[in-house]
Amino acid sequence: MGRKRFITDSYPVVKKREGPPGHSKGELAPELGEDTQSLSQEEAELELLRQFDLAWQYGPCTGITRLQRWHRAEQMGLKPPLEVHQVLKTHPEDPRFQYSLWHLYPL
Repeated sequence: MGRKRFITDSYPVVKKREGPPGHSKGELAPELGEDTQSLSQEEAELELLRQFDLAWQYGPCTGITRLQRWHRAEQMGLKPPLEVHQVLKTHPEDPRFQYSLWHLYPL
């Protein structure tokens, strides 16, 4: 009968290439927020608002603006982040800032 066959016998051996210099195989991706220094001010503010959208403790965010959600959370005593309110007040007419990730708005 011969030797036992393995599935790897059907595929050619491929040698793995080395990664770019300074890249370690066991290196983890940076945590969210650690790389905000390289982001522009606007990108950092939008990321803060996206994190607010994903925070379930402030209630659902579909169908209302971020500012409405922030006020609702405040009225319910949920203590939403003041930074979010400040960002929303500095961009009152920009739909990228005012509407959540799931809100449909014309571009």
